Amino acid sequence: MSVSTEVSWDLDGIGMYATLTRPSGHGRFPAVVLVAGSGPTDRDWNSPLLPGRNGSAPLLAEVLADAGIASLRYDKRVSGPHVRENLPALAEKLSMRSHLDELVAAVAALAGHNFLDPKRVVGFGNSEGCLHVLHYATSEQAIPFAGVILASPPGRPMGEVLLSQLALQLGSLPEGSDLLTKVEASTRRYSAGEPMDPDPALPDAVKMILQSFEAPANLPFARELWTTKTVDLLTGVDIPALVLIGQKDLQVDARADGTPLQSATQGMPNILFAFPANANHVLKEDVRPIEAIVAAPGTGYNEPGTRLDVEAVATILSWLRRVVG
Repeated sequence: MSVSTEVSWDLDGIGMYATLTRPSGHGRFPAVVLVAGSGPTDRDWNSPLLPGRNGSAPLLAEVLADAGIASLRYDKRVSGPHVRENLPALAEKLSMRSHLDELVAAVAALAGHNFLDPKRVVGFGNSEGCLHVLHYATSEQAIPFAGVILASPPGRPMGEVLLSQLALQLGSLPEGSDLLTKVEASTRRYSAGEPMDPDPALPDAVKMILQSFEAPANLPFARELWTTKTVDLLTGVDIPALVLIGQKDLQVDARADGTPLQSATQGMPNILFAFPANANHVLKEDVRPIEAIVAAPGTGYNEPGTRLDVEAVATILSWLRRVVG
């Protein structure tokens, strides 16, 4: 049995909201802070851009509680039910620093509960959330992490990851090759510090993705994200780290992203890599052939009936037992 409680706190005059899930009973439990992925992804790892509300984070929280580990999952200030009221106050103020401030506040809120052990707190990021966990782990903090779990971290620069994702979207179109050339031109301009200026011939969905990197509400964060390299951050980690990239992940590639991370951290015994055979980007099990997943991108994430990947969960729990008991 587990106990879940809604908690909140104030950060720079804006309310933050979270769910604290703990094992039943008494004790000084170890704890995990779950950090969601990019854009409007909420505390449960649901996104309004994808179908379904069966997010991975509450499923992970229950698995952790069953193993005697508490967890906190929070809405970033630009996600969840309060996003519309928060956006005006955050426009043009979003940055890597503002995301780190949110995580620092979340850890402090978690560690303030007397049934938790503040010396056994682990940061657990998904996708973009991995970057915020790494920024926390590689900076001086009042409550240091005992370890970090990085689920689906990008090993390539963001521009390369974006191009590979859009190549999948455009690959099924008759003029896909020409359209990808136009996308590449936009990303080259952006990398040079110029506007994306996407070609009008691109599909509206692709133009929207490109333009999101220069929307005023996302700056300066979007440009920081474009140049941040996970490799550089990961090599600065001196605590235990688990890196998971599923082989059914279409957004981050086990080989293209995993290889540079493994190469950069060779000889660092504190870092463990795992590549679960059927895990997707949000650690859900997907037994379909990769070709079927490519043909229906975005499915298998949060729809009813989707479940956590067994191999990924076993790897996480085994690692946590070694790191925080």
